[in-house]
Amino acid sequence: MIFDRSWCNRAGVERVMGFTPPEVVDRFLRMVPQVEQAMVDSGIILLKYWLEVSEAEQTRRLEARIDDGRKTWKLSPMDLESYSRWYDYSKARDEMFARTDTGWAPWFVADSNDKKRARLNIIAQMLDQIPYERHEPEKVKLPKRQEPDGYVEPARPLNWIPDRF
Repeated sequence: MIFDRSWCNRAGVERVMGFTPPEVVDRFLRMVPQVEQAMVDSGIILLKYWLEVSEAEQTRRLEARIDDGRKTWKLSPMDLESYSRWYDYSKARDEMFARTDTGWAPWFVADSNDKKRARLNIIAQMLDQIPYERHEPEKVKLPKRQEPDGYVEPARPLNWIPDRF
């Protein structure tokens, strides 16, 4: 089961940005281990990954969005406000880990300063956690192409899209 941020939003964004009262956040953090225990007890393999980035890398990524017109749309006023609250988020993360990192549902932290390496490391670690039988694929060999059998490309020019990149 994979939750994309939604599972811990109450303990992070909602808490830091004041969208949820502290007593509701506290109740959520008390309930998480119980809910996760019930999930694991029912046979679900529950893996929780935290993608950690440094302050410098977060700044680099956000500045790249500002400077790249293809990415500016990704930058919201909420991102800017959140950026200014680095240590509030750090405290919220630390408390979330302290209260929800359990033997049955531990947090796995991935160094995500390099996105490609982080993804590969997470996939490898995830596969280590899930029992499966290895499958060796058959060797693929391209078949012989057919003969042209009289085919000739038309003389009509094609409207090629210019190479810009």
